[in-house]
Amino acid sequence: MSYVWIKPGEPFPKGKAPVIVDEFTEMFPMWVCRVLITADEETWAKRAAEVATGFATSIIGAPLEAGIEGIVSKDGTPDGRPGVMVQMYHMDRVLLKGQLASRLAQCVLTCPTTAAFDGLPEAKRRAKVGRSIAKFGDGFQVPDSLAGRNVWRIPVMEGEFVIEDSFGMKRAIAGGMFLILASERKAGLKAAEKAIEAIKSVQGVITPFPGGVCRSGSKVGSEKYKLKASTNHPFCPTLRGKIAYSLVPENVSTIYEIVINGLSLKAIGEALGKGIEAALQVPGIVGITSANYGGKLGQYRLSLREALEALK
Repeated sequence: MSYVWIKPGEPFPKGKAPVIVDEFTEMFPMWVCRVLITADEETWAKRAAEVATGFATSIIGAPLEAGIEGIVSKDGTPDGRPGVMVQMYHMDRVLLKGQLASRLAQCVLTCPTTAAFDGLPEAKRRAKVGRSIAKFGDGFQVPDSLAGRNVWRIPVMEGEFVIEDSFGMKRAIAGGMFLILASERKAGLKAAEKAIEAIKSVQGVITPFPGGVCRSGSKVGSEKYKLKASTNHPFCPTLRGKIAYSLVPENVSTIYEIVINGLSLKAIGEALGKGIEAALQVPGIVGITSANYGGKLGQYRLSLREALEALK
């Protein structure tokens, strides 16, 4: 793969090879819980996972950040059925516990054939939400053990809903990101889709935005209003020529942001590298960069160069 590195602030060189700006992404710590949803059929596990991770794109405006990590084969689940692993993130572990309980109760308990198990059994901090949800059984719930796990069997009209007694919580990392700069929308969206497809091969990460892609990247604060975040105007193509500090090259009409949360910095780095590599394969991609705030946003930093070189 042929691409050209440039320093931040340098003009994009003219040529056919895409450009990568030698930038870094800055990330911040969040609390995470990880839930394995199983069902008689993978389709129903996916449906429960999709609903349970809804309205969870960014902590800026959503009640948490969440997404589907991947499919788990029946050989890797406690009950020998196909499963889907999901992750949920929040700055506040108490609020995360509340969201976890609500989503398991309203989105998984209600879904045909499903069960819910802890995906972080090694975590020392525990959220005892299973026993709380078990009260839905109105005194008819029964404690049990399954594959070495403490579970509750809750009678429901279909039969039983099985849920683990407690779920692990631990510190993880959120906000890893890169920007795809494209000559036109179709190419940019295709590159974003290819990037998400590649990122899905990495265990331990999620991309919380719709389909993993964000078209409305934000900056911290606002220049005009009292907001926590507002549109990242230096990267808005329609403002090129209207503001003095546009970061959009002349031949770019569309920019998509890929945001990655993960259980470790290593996992995010691998996902970042694979996502960038996949995006660069699509014709019409002008370049790749990242947006940061000089380290003010978070304590973790990862350069795009480092992420790509780690794949070699």
